[in-house]
Amino acid sequence: MIPQEPAETNPEKAQVNNETTAESDQDLAKELAYYKQKADDYLDSWKRSQADFVNYKRRAEQERLEMGVYANTQLILTILPILDDFERAFDAVSHKHVKADWVEGVKLVERKFKTILETQGLSQIKAKGEVFDPNLHEAVMQTKGEDGVVVQEFEKGYKLQDKIIRHSKVAVGNGEPVEELKKPNKEPGKTETKAEEKNE
Repeated sequence: MIPQEPAETNPEKAQVNNETTAESDQDLAKELAYYKQKADDYLDSWKRSQADFVNYKRRAEQERLEMGVYANTQLILTILPILDDFERAFDAVSHKHVKADWVEGVKLVERKFKTILETQGLSQIKAKGEVFDPNLHEAVMQTKGEDGVVVQEFEKGYKLQDKIIRHSKVAVGNGEPVEELKKPNKEPGKTETKAEEKNE
């Protein structure tokens, strides 16, 4: 067997090879860092998109629920004047007809009507005797009475769930004292007969 001569080593060539390998490693490291950064960016973008989608679903569900609750608002606003008319009619009924069957029948209809509206989330706003609140009440005039307090209600206000759909139209006290009306005294010595009482 013929012995082979050892391969000739060139120090300059070996140094060039080492430099090339080092540059190649640096390029790979830079490329790896670049793609890692891109992967992180894509992951962040995906997380943001997922969070946006979850928020969108939540908003859409909330809007759907609100639409279901408030879908009848316009219809109820159209019906409220009828409820006002019922109340005005009862105020106009004379004392001798208050217990009449037909009045009781109409009152029953009005109560059913109110119950149906209440099941839809309608509730009346308190006004008379309450401190004036511009979020709930609409002042149409000022009159004698306790300052800043609702002393008269011209039109009832209503809420549908938590939303004001009609403000109460009211008169607000201006701080002037209210004069009490005195009942007229009967003429001395005059007595009413039963016949006169019936006529009254």
